[in-house]
Amino acid sequence: QVQLVESGGGSVQAGGSLRLSCATSGFTYSRNTYGWFRQAPGKEREGVAAISPSGLSIYYADAVRGRFTISQDTAKNTVYLQMNSLKPEDTAMYYCASRRLGFPVSIMNTYDYDYWGQGTQVTVSS
Repeated sequence: QVQLVESGGGSVQAGGSLRLSCATSGFTYSRNTYGWFRQAPGKEREGVAAISPSGLSIYYADAVRGRFTISQDTAKNTVYLQMNSLKPEDTAMYYCASRRLGFPVSIMNTYDYDYWGQGTQVTVSS
């Protein structure tokens, strides 16, 4: 049974930091690409960052590049999203997702991702 479990969300003030974690299980970690998405109320879900299992390919959306860092611990089958210099517009539910290899990490269509976590809420106040 495939599982992706996010944690680490919370409420912070603008300029603060949070680190999200996504623990995966139930499949072979090295056969998937991993992405972080977010969805704010009334908006579509959007891709934030993605990483290949080798770590050699990484993608960031323009809105977070330079502030967020995606990383992984392959020994723990866990993906992370370090979020610094948070802004109120970063407020959203954040989701971890996985998809099979074979596509550029820069392509972050939600329908290309096979498995999803339940999400973790991030709220940034001004």
